[in-house]
Amino acid sequence: MPRHERVSLSVIRRLPRYYRFLGDLVKNGVTRISSRELSLRMGLTASQIRQDLNCFGGFGQQGYGYNTSLLREKIGAILGIDSGNPTIIIGAGNIGRAIALNMDFSNMGFNLIGIFDISKEIIGTEIRGLEILDIAELESFCEENHPRVAVLTLPREAAPQVVERLVKLGIEGFWNFSHYDFSVKYPNVVIENVHLGDSLMTLSYLVKNNDKKENS
Repeated sequence: MPRHERVSLSVIRRLPRYYRFLGDLVKNGVTRISSRELSLRMGLTASQIRQDLNCFGGFGQQGYGYNTSLLREKIGAILGIDSGNPTIIIGAGNIGRAIALNMDFSNMGFNLIGIFDISKEIIGTEIRGLEILDIAELESFCEENHPRVAVLTLPREAAPQVVERLVKLGIEGFWNFSHYDFSVKYPNVVIENVHLGDSLMTLSYLVKNNDKKENS
């Protein structure tokens, strides 16, 4: 089994942050950096950084540190930044529209090729140069264009039926904003759940406890 297949999800979730920080360093003309210097910028320990990167073979040199450009390139390859996975969005409401307009899909490993909705009012209009299609056309579109990833921004109650259709059509990965948890029912697909309410409540907890800490 390749080493990267045994990497914990917590390590994988830190990789985009490394990629982002290294991108800023490259833009600012920093050509090399030590794990200690990187740790100070990112709020991690140098040991944690070395352990994370060693999961993929390690990329530093003793006494030199990391070549920022090369390390960013390597992490990008691990993340599949150049994969260009064909992607569709299901639901062109506020969240779907915001994602379509603002996410830089092409620089994150994806190629947005289709947007679907059920509303007759917006079907036929365009977002980012893509015509919003009727969800009734989903099967024919997928059979012709073979998307691998679906972004779900539809209501929770509508998700089960649509997910079943998408899985049958060969969708392998879901970026799920619908609050419908289908990981148990479909264990062979990859699901990244995004629950904005959970994130906001987590912030509430942190603010509350930070306030207590300051007043103690």
